[in-house]
Amino acid sequence: MPSIKPITLHAHSSGPNPWKVVIILQELELPYTLVYETPATIKSAPYTDVNPNGRVPAIRDPNTGITLWESGAIIEYLIENYDTEQKISHGSQSPEKWLEKQFLYFQVSGQGPYFGQYTWFARLHHEQLPSAKERYLNEIKRVIGVLNTILEGKNYLVGEKATYADLSFITWALIGQNAVESTGVDLDKEAPNYVAWMKRLLDRPAVQKALQEKEKASSASAQ
Repeated sequence: MPSIKPITLHAHSSGPNPWKVVIILQELELPYTLVYETPATIKSAPYTDVNPNGRVPAIRDPNTGITLWESGAIIEYLIENYDTEQKISHGSQSPEKWLEKQFLYFQVSGQGPYFGQYTWFARLHHEQLPSAKERYLNEIKRVIGVLNTILEGKNYLVGEKATYADLSFITWALIGQNAVESTGVDLDKEAPNYVAWMKRLLDRPAVQKALQEKEKASSASAQ
């Protein structure tokens, strides 16, 4: 899309939420520029002029003049404005539109926060709290179980193609899968529909490009 100016995406090199947006940008073949923020820069101006909440992601779109934050809102915006060919959605006049939104909201409220809390208590909290780790690990297992049930007899969450509803789950799912399997759970046996779904999504070229870019950014920030 040569007539479209690059969208600026404020991100962190490893945090899952900005990379949900990168996956959507890659799927829609939209030009973008990544600006990497740090724990220090996101808490003060000029970044807080972009997002007063001091979190990533946020976008600035020169094509429309909008500045937007919160990953779910950004994904909806990109779909509404740029998925004119319905590559990863079913269109605004389709009843599937509401099912796509349903699953996006499940991701931002039911997957991301609980998977994130597990990561905090497992890796970052200043003291070990086994009860907290157990609570959030159980939530990861529960969410995986819900998705596994929904995917019975289906390849994707909505309709017969991958949509943003599916793609929004990927980055946190990778963290959750590692957490569950580290406890000895065999997800191939316990959640075969879920595992097959994730494999289909991870095999997509746009997803692979986004995750490769994430890996490069993480490696560079660690040096």
